Amino acid sequence: MSEETTQEVRSVKGKSMYSYIADAWKNPSESYLKELNKERRIAWRREENFVRIDKPTRLDKARNVGYKAKQGYVLVRGRVRKGSFGKRKIKAGRRAKRKGILQITVGKSMQRIAEERAQKRFPNLEVLNSYWVGANGQYEWYEIILVDPAHPVIQADPKINWICYNTQKGRVYRGKTSAGQKGRGMRVKGKGAEKVRPSIRANGRRAK
Repeated sequence: MSEETTQEVRSVKGKSMYSYIADAWKNPSESYLKELNKERRIAWRREENFVRIDKPTRLDKARNVGYKAKQGYVLVRGRVRKGSFGKRKIKAGRRAKRKGILQITVGKSMQRIAEERAQKRFPNLEVLNSYWVGANGQYEWYEIILVDPAHPVIQADPKINWICYNTQKGRVYRGKTSAGQKGRGMRVKGKGAEKVRPSIRANGRRAK
């Protein structure tokens, strides 16, 4: 057996269960998830929005963004509609170019909107993170991970008890989740990101 073949065998043996799940979700339409997700979306369409679930649909992604199968963690699946925003028709006179009715793009992603709506439905919890699980022509579904800061198991865990601090209250509304940080430009440094810190609004108000 050649060295290249030996290395390939070792790499296959070294793959974890989470790696196989992640590979399947890279192209769901080409893996075993194709028919499974089709059935899921039919069921999800009929259920109540922002429903609490027992287990994550994407175990690898849930673990990657902070989920743990222990007391104090809550999983919620919610949907938001797709497409750009529209404004009411303007009756005052102006040329068509300046009407601005269709194709209005909001500053927040649909994922952030889903997180904020989940927070409103569970005000005693704090949103930790979220991840995409599916879409059809009308909706997108996200699973949102929430944490109970008053739960004794959470308060005793040094890896997550930071979310119990008062500074983390309403963190989703201040863009402190992963999706929120991406929308605020926090993942970009250096050239082209001079005005994103501490925030776009605060940078504009700075004394020159």
